[in-house]
Amino acid sequence: MAASVSDLQMKAKEAFIDDRFVLSVELNTQAIDLNPNNAELFADRAQANIKLANFTGITNCVVEVVVDANKAIQLDPSATKAYLRKGTACIELKEYQTAKVALETGSSLAPGDSRFTKLIEECDQRIAEENSTAVVQKASTAPAVSSPQASNSTTVPSATPAKQKIRHDFYQKSEEVVVTIFAKGIPAKNVSIDYGEQIMSATIDLPGQEPYMLQNRLFGKIVPSKCTYEVLSTKIEIRLAKAEPIHWTSLEFVKENIATQRINVSSGAHKPVYPSSKPAGADWDKLEAQVKQEEKNEKLDGDAPLNKFFRDIYSDADEDTRRAMCKSFVESNGTVLSTNWKEVGAKKVEGSPPDY
Repeated sequence: MAASVSDLQMKAKEAFIDDRFVLSVELNTQAIDLNPNNAELFADRAQANIKLANFTGITNCVVEVVVDANKAIQLDPSATKAYLRKGTACIELKEYQTAKVALETGSSLAPGDSRFTKLIEECDQRIAEENSTAVVQKASTAPAVSSPQASNSTTVPSATPAKQKIRHDFYQKSEEVVVTIFAKGIPAKNVSIDYGEQIMSATIDLPGQEPYMLQNRLFGKIVPSKCTYEVLSTKIEIRLAKAEPIHWTSLEFVKENIATQRINVSSGAHKPVYPSSKPAGADWDKLEAQVKQEEKNEKLDGDAPLNKFFRDIYSDADEDTRRAMCKSFVESNGTVLSTNWKEVGAKKVEGSPPDY
């Protein structure tokens, strides 16, 4: 007999208390599949993913927290737990302005909850530190001139086999980054785009297929209020307003400190020429092959090649594979990494001693 939503929810809470966060996420997901309009389920899964991210250090888990919290708030604007989850996740992502807005809203709904007050104070402190750092950098660093040029990201297929193959690309100007998701014949009502201080989340409901999701912690900060998107017959075009006129070397955030250059827009007769957003003149297959070849030829030292290999597997994997990786890594204390959910989902993964 199939488990009910209430049974799954209760078991998910028990798993969370027992520090079995992967199982808690899985049980909440099963409950959401049965009742996708329950805000509390999304808030509970967000909390489990916060704990899972703390154990694994996987940024994608934190981004998923923001997505779940936004969904919970959409279903129930009075869900104080959802605002707390969103604020906590955004602080982890260094999205202090976005975190503060969410926390202040939650605090207004639960004025006696000291957790909101403490986190808001932390946001104020972090924002002040960022502002003081920005002032010092402006005073000591002269902006350099950099010619804007188009950038291309690796093609990302949909998470599961789909009838329509979805991919994305991006290019940039001095003041904005334009992300293009190539998907034909998508109704505007099937497209949902959310923006944060340094987050973009795009969800496309595909008839008869799994939803396509593009969730990124972005290379640089954006101004959410100035971001827009347009659904066209062959693509969805998302315009991200840059908070600073710096050159993005990639769409996604990278941990390594990368020296970025400010883009100066000349006021003289020679105006900068930017690449067109029309894809007709570009050979996308050729560009994709070039990017893959560059990644293949990239030389990394120490454990970096292995870590990059695992990150690539996780970023391109479907939901079951990600669950398997997280569950096996956490339960084995970092000694086992499996991609087979059918194998590891049914039992606890025991640690494996290293081979000498």
